[in-house]
Amino acid sequence: MFREVYGQAVSTLVRVLGDITLAEDAVQDAFVVASDRWPSDGTPPNPAGWIVTTARNRAIDDYRRLARGRALHEEIVSTGFYGDEIEDPGDVDPVSDDQLRLLFTCCHPALRSDHQVALTLRLLGGLSVAEVASSFLVSEPAMAKRLVRARYKIKAAKIPYRIPAEAALSGRLRSVLSVVYLIYTTGIKDPERAALQGDAIRLGRSLVELMPDEPEVAGLLALMLLSDSRAPARTVNGVVVLLADQDRTMWNREMIEEGHGIVHACVRRGEPGPYQLQAAIQAVHCDADTFEATDWHRIIALYDHLFSIMPTPVVALNRAIAVGETADPDAALSALDAIAPSLENYHLMHSARGAALRRLGRTDDAIDAFESAKRLAASDVDRQFLLQQIEALKATGTNSLR
Repeated sequence: MFREVYGQAVSTLVRVLGDITLAEDAVQDAFVVASDRWPSDGTPPNPAGWIVTTARNRAIDDYRRLARGRALHEEIVSTGFYGDEIEDPGDVDPVSDDQLRLLFTCCHPALRSDHQVALTLRLLGGLSVAEVASSFLVSEPAMAKRLVRARYKIKAAKIPYRIPAEAALSGRLRSVLSVVYLIYTTGIKDPERAALQGDAIRLGRSLVELMPDEPEVAGLLALMLLSDSRAPARTVNGVVVLLADQDRTMWNREMIEEGHGIVHACVRRGEPGPYQLQAAIQAVHCDADTFEATDWHRIIALYDHLFSIMPTPVVALNRAIAVGETADPDAALSALDAIAPSLENYHLMHSARGAALRRLGRTDDAIDAFESAKRLAASDVDRQFLLQQIEALKATGTNSLR
């Protein structure tokens, strides 16, 4: 419940209290109370409303103990947010609006980009400090200090908790889109946080409504929809299923159609950007009725275009994987070896090398590559999948798996 509700509750309390740290403390206190009461009293019909109400009441109690408590108490009462119960957080204000306001606050240009992402993952994603630290490959104490500095900067710079005026929206767009997509991919990587995918898509829809003339906003929404359409087929009984082996009848056709429609609209605009190109790549995957029917040459061309405007090692990695699917594992391996030093600590690079080496019949080298990937993989699901690849190679010594 904490994972599902935390971001919503903090967003609402920031609006009511006007202070991020107080909102976080109040929400965490409310969950402590819930952990005491719910086991005996039962989970309330509306857990999110219960958490918000309890957090708000505890924050008011804290305010009353402060010298300025009376004035602040009157200010909170004047918002009309002072009932004993809230049947639905939406009765107060749309949750997506609260989250959108907090998103733009976290992504204010006064904050460093790494602080923007870290603070958003903590506040909207509900990740623990340790989990945020892991995302940045830094220690937990270092991340805790970073988050404290970011909160202090918001307060010291008097950064407003609101969606910026239209003239300032485009200047904040890159960091906002980056953070929304990172929230989405965090949900993909961690099955326990799958709810983050829905949160990110909801934020994406809100951004499209807010900025309908920004093609990259539409591109991000299409990218998330097309990627999420395949989610039901990605795992079976907790085991990863490769794209080649997925049951395509499980794909969400409604999401695919919506994503395709957005991609086509983006193409007509003729202003390709990174998110639009990534969405177009996903659209090509979703177009194919079978894995063998995938237009890999079209995908490679799109990756070439993407690399020309976003020349990152991860883009090069994905292009190399696509090259490997065109029956040219030698070229794929050469491309992977060229970027390997830049992605030495990225398990998917080693996994991709393992797949290329297996196709070339270099079984021992493939096993070594998959072993490296397994050591670096962050989730049990990925480690189990990689172990299966290793065991299959050891058992057969042939290229029996894709």
